[in-house]
Amino acid sequence: MSTLMVSISGIRGIVGDGLDPEVIVKYTNAYADFVGNGKVVVGRDARITGEMVNQVVTGTLLAKGLDVIDIGICPTPTVQFTVKSLNAQGGIAISASHNPNEWNALKLLNSTGQFMSPDEHQQMKKYLDKQNQYADWKNIGKRTIYNEGLSNHISAVLSLPIVKLEKIKSKKFRVLVDCVNGAGAYCIPDLLRSFGCDVIEMNCEKSGIFPRLPEPLPENLSDTMKAVKAHNADLAIVVDPDVDRLVLITEKADPFGEENTITLAADFVLSKTKGNVVINLSTTKAVEDVAKKYNCSLFRAPVGEANVVKKMKEVNAVIGGEGSGGVIYPALHYGRDALVGIAFTLQYLAESGKKLSQIKNDLPQYFIAKKKIDLKNVSPDEVIIKLIEKYSQDKINTEDGLRIDFMDHWVHFRKSNTEPIVRIITESKSLSYSEDLSKKYYDEINELMKS
Repeated sequence: MSTLMVSISGIRGIVGDGLDPEVIVKYTNAYADFVGNGKVVVGRDARITGEMVNQVVTGTLLAKGLDVIDIGICPTPTVQFTVKSLNAQGGIAISASHNPNEWNALKLLNSTGQFMSPDEHQQMKKYLDKQNQYADWKNIGKRTIYNEGLSNHISAVLSLPIVKLEKIKSKKFRVLVDCVNGAGAYCIPDLLRSFGCDVIEMNCEKSGIFPRLPEPLPENLSDTMKAVKAHNADLAIVVDPDVDRLVLITEKADPFGEENTITLAADFVLSKTKGNVVINLSTTKAVEDVAKKYNCSLFRAPVGEANVVKKMKEVNAVIGGEGSGGVIYPALHYGRDALVGIAFTLQYLAESGKKLSQIKNDLPQYFIAKKKIDLKNVSPDEVIIKLIEKYSQDKINTEDGLRIDFMDHWVHFRKSNTEPIVRIITESKSLSYSEDLSKKYYDEINELMKS
């Protein structure tokens, strides 16, 4: 059974078992037809299969008559930023994000440097079944090595009007940084030194081999938390292999909470610039509370960066993101970006004079519980339809599965695109209550399946 997963953001699979050269050529071909002509920015994360995938992608684009601007190993947000800043016609970020070593992926970007919209994705899919056509020898593309992509991205973050560099430098923060030997090792320690931080590097070797499970969840970060205490750091900064998610650890060696990354960013930005905020349907209610505090409106979008960005453009949001540690700041570019999240965190710490653990305590306190139920041979759509019927009198949102808002909690039921499961996400003011609710909804779905 091949592992290939196709979604709106691109294709992902295990190298040698689904993500093979023929598959990479097929999708790059369709993408090239979608782009038409011009230049495409290509960048990759540090994983060891990246060079092979890059060669196949680049060769295919050149054969199609497109020019390639290769920006080397860098964060996915750097590819997004560079497409926008060079006015390229598209971009491919080669990264399987938080998946383990054996995975890789093509993240396909449109001419604005964002993940394709659902309409663009459908348009590209039409080219998958077409006969491949290549340029003749006189019209093949040219490849340019462009080494300034990452330094331009860092400079743009440092020179954002909202970020006060001297203020942060004056604090001389002691920061532990864990880049899981991914693309972050090529930029995060340098970025922190630009902010005047005393940097302790952990898993910052440029080997591209992840020393632990790369998803920055608390259960994968026990050594990182211990190191915070051992080095007496003010905080720890952890990124995933392609640096679009930012996870923080407090000076007490406790997780700050991925959901709190976007809550902190929203609080920081709205304190300077009033405006609309967009998050996804599974993100913490704490962001709603922060928006209310500044008399600003909050909008929710289906899960997925492309959906959040689409809604952000519709409502002209000043800040947005997702509860997985993803911060999207449109003044820089429309994409989840840990670099800008780091800048906001340091500025927030510098201005407030508080420790990160205090900031965590001052933010609205909510607790999310997650469960998933295996439907075996029942269709996820049927289950969601039955739930919609059952809760039709309540405050519901059906843009992405079913979300119901009650006075004391919310619940979001989402079907997986890749397996027969429904995810149950609940949030309330206490962890035990959220877990009880998750179990209640799990049992409810079981009953619905019997009927």
